[in-house]
Amino acid sequence: MDLDELRTEFQGEVITPTTAGYDEARKIWNGMIDHRPRAILRCTGTEDVQSAVRFAAARDFFPSIRAGGHNVAGTALAPDGLVIDVSRMKGIAVDPAQRTALAQTGLLWGEFDRATQAHGLATTGGLISTTGIAGLTLGGGVGWLMGRCGLTCDNTLSYDIVIADGEVIRADQETNADLFWALKGGGGNFGVVTSITYRLHPIQTVLSGMIIHPLRAARDVLRRFRDFAEAGLPDELTVYAGAVTTPDGNPVVMIIPCYCGDDLAEGERVLAPLRKFGPPLADTVDRMPYLQLQQLLDPAAPHGYRSYWKSNFLRDLPDEAIETFVSQLECCPSPRSVTMLEHMHGAATRVASDETAFHARKEGFDLVVLSLWDDPKDDANNRDWTREFYSAMSPWSAGSVYGNTLSADDTDRFREAYGSNYERLSRIKAKYDPSNRFRLNTNIQPTRLADSPAT
Repeated sequence: MDLDELRTEFQGEVITPTTAGYDEARKIWNGMIDHRPRAILRCTGTEDVQSAVRFAAARDFFPSIRAGGHNVAGTALAPDGLVIDVSRMKGIAVDPAQRTALAQTGLLWGEFDRATQAHGLATTGGLISTTGIAGLTLGGGVGWLMGRCGLTCDNTLSYDIVIADGEVIRADQETNADLFWALKGGGGNFGVVTSITYRLHPIQTVLSGMIIHPLRAARDVLRRFRDFAEAGLPDELTVYAGAVTTPDGNPVVMIIPCYCGDDLAEGERVLAPLRKFGPPLADTVDRMPYLQLQQLLDPAAPHGYRSYWKSNFLRDLPDEAIETFVSQLECCPSPRSVTMLEHMHGAATRVASDETAFHARKEGFDLVVLSLWDDPKDDANNRDWTREFYSAMSPWSAGSVYGNTLSADDTDRFREAYGSNYERLSRIKAKYDPSNRFRLNTNIQPTRLADSPAT
């Protein structure tokens, strides 16, 4: 790969296998990903992105796009290919009067939150503060505030994007409106997004924490969690259930609420029945800064562990499904693994399935089996357990999946991620990326290539 011509106009770092720091530059969240790109183009701004995209197009490369690098499938790193890296592009401008933030896509959620919380504002973000804003937003974006505020993509006002020919364009409600629709859940299929404008909400203190029970009580706890969630929650309350192993080696099931309404006393009243059940081993629910909530689960998903995921939305959660869920937990091979049941309701479900590219808008539970382990010799055992868990829960599948949770071997589920919106997305892909230049993602093939196995 001759990079000399690129270096004449590229202001950022051009990192190759012979460059000092190459191995560090190719590290991403999932320690199981060991791809060795030919070059990592670390951009300083939009002009660098344009140069990188044009360079790739002129040589018929299919680059990957790296922002936060948190995707479990490792799509940030093109194996033996070209990486367009925007991770150093971290500018953010908050307008507290308009309640908006213009953010470059190298930001992580922790960085974004610190900037917006300085003004008492927030928008729906991920569950781990080291996740990049770009991938989560483009895939839809579930998070603690979605009952009140909607998904992350429901709170985007515009995108600046470098498309396949190197042109930078804006997509919003009035300009390139078809692309604006597609970027709200259509993933990284349409170009390199360099900045996003978000709508913000006045949220600063929340009621949250963990209600922790021993695994032996999991069946009763999860039935109570299900009944509580399905009884009808206010928009301001999101409740998840999860299973982890504590630092002292005890497997537990936990319920994690987030009440983000203005009247936290009302939140305490609503949560009282859930907190009294048990009694729990521990109850850490309290009033806390939103920033603290956004870092609550960080210790459970640190950088560098080996990881493999399976996920899908569930049609319902009957007692039989709970029994299956707990039975799988009881044979988990790794104490680092995390399993979540994420309840979706409220504002996120009052958006029509075709109003944005993100189509999974029904109220219900999202199952996420997130395996984490240390040793490569345990790869097969942990992958097998994850697959068996997913298969055992499949009788209750709703036939849809959150695209941000797909592993590298889930290519046959890409259409499931976009559902009934896939064909429309394919036509938009054909308009903005007809050669499928940006294919290293949860890929949507452009219409005219849809029948070609080569793409």
